[in-house]
Amino acid sequence: MRGLIIVDVQNDFCEGGSLAVPGGAAVARAISAHLAARAGEYERIVATHDHHVDPGSHFSDHPDYAASWPPHCVVGTRGEQFHPDLDVSSVEEVFNKGEHAAAYSGFEGASSAGEPLAGWLRDRDITDVDVAGIATDYCVRATAADAAAAGFGTRVLLPLTAGVAPQTTQRALDELRAAGVELVEQL
Repeated sequence: MRGLIIVDVQNDFCEGGSLAVPGGAAVARAISAHLAARAGEYERIVATHDHHVDPGSHFSDHPDYAASWPPHCVVGTRGEQFHPDLDVSSVEEVFNKGEHAAAYSGFEGASSAGEPLAGWLRDRDITDVDVAGIATDYCVRATAADAAAAGFGTRVLLPLTAGVAPQTTQRALDELRAAGVELVEQL
């Protein structure tokens, strides 16, 4: 059984946000269109959500854009909310991550009941996952790599992702391919 993991399609990661990724809003629309066109293809649909309270050195007034970043997705702000073009009506559970530390992978997050993503998926007989969202070279990469490492058959739907920079995106794709993740270039 296949699930879909929608990674961090939040206002702060889309155009106009504090850590905008080029094409972020288009990803929100593309994921919504994908879900509308393929209703019933996924047994379960979940989303991950940067959910920062005080993530320590993850935030910086002088970020290096590798390990430290400008403040983003702060709990209770508009930036933390899902982008308005992302249809979340079919999302069954949201996995918040990064309250008090950096967290890139959705597998570092927990459901509203405190359940980790891998356990939640296994409890619902999900064996394979598709991964979509923002950013290809950071949170999508980390989530897909952790999914594969946890034993899920893993695909990244590249037309439903946006990366920060071409070089880091290519490096992430190379790492994912080496980890056995399938990279889907056309839907």
